[in-house]
Amino acid sequence: MKSYTRGDKNGTIKRGANEEKHRGVKVPPKAVLQPPPPSNNPKVVRTEQVTHPKTSSADENGKSCELTYGSYCLWQQEHREVMKDAMVKKLKDQLFVARSYYPSIAKLPAQDKLSRELKQNIQELEHMLSESSTDADLPPHVETKSEKMEVAIAKAKSVPVVCDNVDKKLRQIYDLTEDEADFHMKQSAFLYKLNVLTMPKSFHCLALKLTVEYFKSSHDEDADSEKFEDSSLHHYVIFSNNVLAASVVINSTVTHAKVSRNQVFHVLSDGQNYYAMKLWFKMNNYGEAAVQVLNVEHLEMDSLKDNQLQLSLPEEFRVSFRNNDNPSMGQFRTEYVSIFSHSHYLLPDIFRKLKKVIVLDDDVVIQQDLSALWNLDMGDKVNGAVQFCSVRLGQLKSYLGEKGFNHNSCAWMSGLNIINLVKWREFGITQTYKRLIKELSVQKGSTIAAAWPASLLAFENKIYPLNESWVRSGLGHDYNVDSNSIKTAPVLHYNGKMKPWLDLGIPNYKSYWKKFLNKENQLLSECNVNS
Repeated sequence: MKSYTRGDKNGTIKRGANEEKHRGVKVPPKAVLQPPPPSNNPKVVRTEQVTHPKTSSADENGKSCELTYGSYCLWQQEHREVMKDAMVKKLKDQLFVARSYYPSIAKLPAQDKLSRELKQNIQELEHMLSESSTDADLPPHVETKSEKMEVAIAKAKSVPVVCDNVDKKLRQIYDLTEDEADFHMKQSAFLYKLNVLTMPKSFHCLALKLTVEYFKSSHDEDADSEKFEDSSLHHYVIFSNNVLAASVVINSTVTHAKVSRNQVFHVLSDGQNYYAMKLWFKMNNYGEAAVQVLNVEHLEMDSLKDNQLQLSLPEEFRVSFRNNDNPSMGQFRTEYVSIFSHSHYLLPDIFRKLKKVIVLDDDVVIQQDLSALWNLDMGDKVNGAVQFCSVRLGQLKSYLGEKGFNHNSCAWMSGLNIINLVKWREFGITQTYKRLIKELSVQKGSTIAAAWPASLLAFENKIYPLNESWVRSGLGHDYNVDSNSIKTAPVLHYNGKMKPWLDLGIPNYKSYWKKFLNKENQLLSECNVNS
């Protein structure tokens, strides 16, 4: 039995009233569940677009917290602190119990004095807790207040009351507390998502300063312009709107190259970041390599005469799966599978004179010389990529539609891709992709939902499988990546939401990225990028 989750698009998960009432963590209202027909496939696969530890928390119904809230739960578990403020916790417990007894005691005329005592103690504790979140914030007389409340609660418990009333009040308070906890969980997950999708303030500062400086300075003709169309050189393409991310990719590649003078980097950015990119790569040297910055929005191509082109970055989809020999719903393994965006399918038109390029995502770090990749004989294959065989196309049949495809074909990932542009043009990959997008967007309801299946099917039987040892992925979501595999991998891929330039990035992996920053640059200090 397998199922698929495609996030935040076309529906909601519906649950029974009783189940919904008693769940401690509810599914956000925009999650989507699309159950396919029953299957005997040995794996369960769930996919969700991104717009592990080996264990993860699960609620009482076995629903993995990670599948509900994504990588926020991983980050939350990793950074969870043990509550040290025992007195604050004790006061909250006393307040909980006192509130549950008070309504019943207040209805008894003979217990008027006890009722006033309970009310006064409740108000005093509420006042203290409103001003204190830790034991250090509590007033000196807190022990006395706690003891008074303890005595009042003991008296309330000794009074004969209707237990159903106390039980009813307890359940009301419990429901309110559960709703409040659920609200804060959803709010935290939203703020986490907002954080990972927002560029850090220091990066905005850097981009603005670079843009201002660009228009203040004069600009000469690029001395390396002849290299940009020389097909005998090694051409690398990076789609990015992040100055420092693109810089780290280029710097790490050049640093480990045996020969850098035959390397040419093409950075494709948007209009907002174009001038910042332009000045940054003019100010900084990368060995003998040449760097060209292109504004995707100003490219002139015959196929797009009537359309305004916009930069789109690689898409990421969260894929969760498990084997039947591990039936626990809380034991899903999760990967973030990145794929080409719409902009990638313009490569043959953008670089008409080139025959082969290597496409690098802006969240990778290069740790070894890549020159061996240029000598690979890919035959009739178009895209040299690391395959992700934990998910095969047959498992995504209901998701991909009824197109004819090999069910045993593996999914593939972007990050490090060798592209044979000659074969791309020959097989009409771009035309195939556009046709699939048009057909699948009708079925899925949007072009975004159709992006992944269209990319998988456009390159079917056109993938040259690279040895998986070339790339160590998972550094943007998995806290348990083996340190030895990180040190020896030629390419590190920070796929996932926890990018190394974010505060939420996984601390153990940040150093591999940060060491390729130009920390001596004055602008980085002015914008607190190094802090």
